[in-house]
Amino acid sequence: MNINAILLDEKDNVVTCVREIKAGEEVSYLTGEGRASLTAREDIPYCHKLALTDLREGDQVIKYGEMIGRLRQPVAAGCWINENNLYSVPRDYDSELV
Repeated sequence: MNINAILLDEKDNVVTCVREIKAGEEVSYLTGEGRASLTAREDIPYCHKLALTDLREGDQVIKYGEMIGRLRQPVAAGCWINENNLYSVPRDYDSELV
């Protein structure tokens, strides 16, 4: 099985697909411990995100080891995370500086 997604940081709860993925296809990516995979539950466009675990409404979406937004609705593992179910959350970067 070829690698067809990238886990950008070990803290991430999404992977980025490096090609178009069809529903039912195995999504394979590398972790610090080796290869991992899960089945896509829906079509995922090239360069889009796929949930690694079941996520609830309001959960943080983590990519690059950072929160990139929160979910408007639940997203099951293997499903597409996109502009319809993800919204941006303003951050107070000044308070995050050490």
